[in-house]
Amino acid sequence: MFWTAFTIGLLGSLHCVGMCGPIACALPAGEQSPWKTAGNLLLYNSGRIATYIFLGLLIGVLGKGLFMAGLQRWLSIGAGAFLLIVVLFSIPVENKLLQSPWTGRFYLYLKQRLARLLRGSGAAHFLQVGILNGFLPCGLVYMAVLGALSAGSIAGGALYMLLFGLGTTPLMFSAALAGRRLGIRFQNRLRKFYPVFLTGLALLFILRGLQFDLPRGFTFWEAIQNTPMCH
Repeated sequence: MFWTAFTIGLLGSLHCVGMCGPIACALPAGEQSPWKTAGNLLLYNSGRIATYIFLGLLIGVLGKGLFMAGLQRWLSIGAGAFLLIVVLFSIPVENKLLQSPWTGRFYLYLKQRLARLLRGSGAAHFLQVGILNGFLPCGLVYMAVLGALSAGSIAGGALYMLLFGLGTTPLMFSAALAGRRLGIRFQNRLRKFYPVFLTGLALLFILRGLQFDLPRGFTFWEAIQNTPMCH
């Protein structure tokens, strides 16, 4: 199950470059030595991942309750069905979130805080930008949260979001390193693959839900062979 977290982050970061890429490109890293730039960018990505782990811990509490109630299977199927609806009807998840009164105000607050932090250049600024970046309304993060919810434990939820964050790091690190050289046209090309990724992820969630009660390994087939048969 946990391998899906890294895959969501790695492939879904095609979308992240378009949404959060401008923030990464705006980081004041261009006038520093390569090693210091790399260190600051690692701080930025560490801040994002720390926020994801925090969200995983919170959602893990709810996931543990759902696991104890035996609702994981239906949660997985429902998440997959929701993703298919988003793809088929081209629903702009981020725009819907920003139009909501609560998330809209929260986004405005984060935007103002980020604008102030981006004027600085110290290591603490990079870490704080990453932490706040992790709270930005993002459909991809919420998809990862659904996966963390199905982990069924607090530690599992945190681990799921950690692996998701690590998956997003390579492309986000490269986007920040490339800076403004990463053009809008290239970002748009990357985002064209996003619906394909969402469809595959939706099918994966649905299949996980449908097979949730199937026994694992070869013990299932051994049990079949040892089952008494009527002749």
